Amino acid sequence: MPDKPLKTPPPYAIASVDHALRLAAMLQLEGGLTVSEVAGRLGVARSTAHRLLAMLVYRDFAVQDENRLYRAGPVLELAAHSQSRVSSLRAAALPHLVRLADLLDETVNLAIRTGDTTRFIASVECRQALRVGSREGMVFPAHRTTAGLLLLAELPEPELDEIYAAHRYAGRPGERPDLTRLRAELARIRRKRFAVNRERSERGLVAVGVLVHGADGAPQAGLSVSMPSVRYQPAQLESLVTTLTAAARRLETTPQRRHKTA
Repeated sequence: MPDKPLKTPPPYAIASVDHALRLAAMLQLEGGLTVSEVAGRLGVARSTAHRLLAMLVYRDFAVQDENRLYRAGPVLELAAHSQSRVSSLRAAALPHLVRLADLLDETVNLAIRTGDTTRFIASVECRQALRVGSREGMVFPAHRTTAGLLLLAELPEPELDEIYAAHRYAGRPGERPDLTRLRAELARIRRKRFAVNRERSERGLVAVGVLVHGADGAPQAGLSVSMPSVRYQPAQLESLVTTLTAAARRLETTPQRRHKTA
């Protein structure tokens, strides 16, 4: 039985709530942002961006510093001040994602794996009217995402067995993947060095991705392009993989600055 798509956008999405949640994730992951930067990233007017920031400040999700930059507030400060490999990777990756989104004219993402989940740490939307929205800050089961499959494929068998041990899914057995099928798929991904996700995480979405390695050569993240399924053509797969791989290699050679913990 095929995997059921995990997420479908709500039929009555509330744009202001979506903008506020995305903005909170941006502040948590990136640090200081101006009103103009927020407006540009969310695609809203400066006045709208200012109102969103004012509400986040009021609820202590954001603060404004002496340079008029908005940063994560007390509610988010623990994550904001844990300047880890993730924040360094994200900062290094963003310029590459922007160029890649412009080149492919589709939404691009960078995601990491933690246990059996994948977390999107950066997302840059394309300019097309019909497009895949930002996944920044969202968390999905690893076996349902392009990046997750790529990263799971690099694990030794004992570690994969431990991640998907039956006892970890006590009370929610329906969320545990079929390991026989999963192992077969991961073996194919290891051979091909890329992954294709056809509507496994969300209906109407196709994603293609490749691995990003760290300085030590270990798998670090998954770089992917996402598009509406109606726009995906199998004939373009080779070109997409080539373009993604080139971007991943450039990212791997980009220095990642380390930040001091506050």
